[in-house]
Amino acid sequence: MPVTPAPSESELAERLAVRTLDLIDIPSESRNEAELAAHVASVLREGGAVVEDLGDSCVLAYPSEMRPQVLLAGHLDTVPAQGNIPGRIADGRVTGLGASDMLGALAVMMELVLARAPYAALFFPREELPANESALAPLLERHQLAQEFVVVMEPTDGELHAGCLGNINATWTFSGRSGHSARPWQADNAIHKAALGIAALASAPSVPVTLHGLTFHEVASITRVEGGIAGNVIPETCVAGVNYRYGPGRTPHEAEKRLHAMTQGLGALEVTANSGSGAVVLDHPLARKLIAAGDLVVAPKQAWTPVAEFAAAGYPAVNFGPGETTQAHQRGEGIGIDRLLHAHRVLEAYGT
Repeated sequence: MPVTPAPSESELAERLAVRTLDLIDIPSESRNEAELAAHVASVLREGGAVVEDLGDSCVLAYPSEMRPQVLLAGHLDTVPAQGNIPGRIADGRVTGLGASDMLGALAVMMELVLARAPYAALFFPREELPANESALAPLLERHQLAQEFVVVMEPTDGELHAGCLGNINATWTFSGRSGHSARPWQADNAIHKAALGIAALASAPSVPVTLHGLTFHEVASITRVEGGIAGNVIPETCVAGVNYRYGPGRTPHEAEKRLHAMTQGLGALEVTANSGSGAVVLDHPLARKLIAAGDLVVAPKQAWTPVAEFAAAGYPAVNFGPGETTQAHQRGEGIGIDRLLHAHRVLEAYGT
C-alpha cells in the first residue's frame, strides 16, 4: 500500500465529510446494498488494501502486510429514503439518508484502512431488517474471522456502549365472537379483551438489569393494533404487535418465558422473532484499551445491535461510533463532521 503523508486536521475532516457524502449518494436501502458494497470494495482495493468478497454483499478489507487483532464492523444498508438523497455538506454537518446510521462510520472505517491503521474492516448488508434476514449471522457461521475483538461502529455519540439488549417481536391475538353492535351482549368483543390485556402490559414497570455497573432496562411495548371489519360489527379478532427488549444475562428462552408471564395468559402470544442480547465485555483488555484511548464515556446499549451476533459466534464486541443516536432514521438525518473526526482520532490512538 503506498505511503502518503498524514493529513492535517482540516484535510482529514474534509476527506471524512466528502467520503460520507459519497456513500450517502449511492442508494443502499436494505436488500439493495450491492452497488454500495462494490463501491467500497473498489475504493479500498484501488487504495492498496486487501479486499475479500465474502459473498452476499459482505466485504472484508485490511492493510496487506498486517494481521490486525481488532475488527471494525458496520452495516451498508439504510432504512427507506424519505426524500433525503442526495446529501449535502453545510454548516459543519453532512446531511442525508444514513449519515448517522451508519454511513459516516463506514467512511471512518474506509479512511482508517486506507491509512494503513492496524484494523480489519467488515462491511455487511441487511442490518436494518428483522434478524431472520441477517447477512451477518450466516457469514459468521461460514467464515472464521482472524480477529479477536470487534468494534461495532453503530451510532453511540462517540461514547462506548457496552453489550446490547435482546429483542423479541411477537403477535398477541385476542379472540371473541362477532355480532351486531346494537346488541353487544350477544357477542364477545375481541377489542375489549385486547384493551384489558394491553392495559395490563402497559402498567408493568421496566425491569432494571445491572452488569459491570451499567443499568439496562427491560421494557415491553405494544407497537401496533389491528381489529374490526365494520362500524356496526362487534369484532371477533384483535391482533396486537408486541416488542420486548431484555437485558444481557437473560437467555432467549428465558426472555420468551418472561414475556408469556407478563401477558398473564390473556390472548394467544406467538413469538415471531427473537434476537439474543449481547454480553458486556468491559473487562476485556482491548475494551479497556479503547476506553483509555479516547477517555470515553461508558454507557449501556439500550437497543439491539450486531454486538449480539458477534457475541453468539464467540467474538467479544462493543459499540463505538460517530453517529448521533437522536438522528438515526430521521428525514433530516445528519452527522457532525467533528463527530467523524473524533471517531477517527480515537481509533488512530487505539491502534498505536
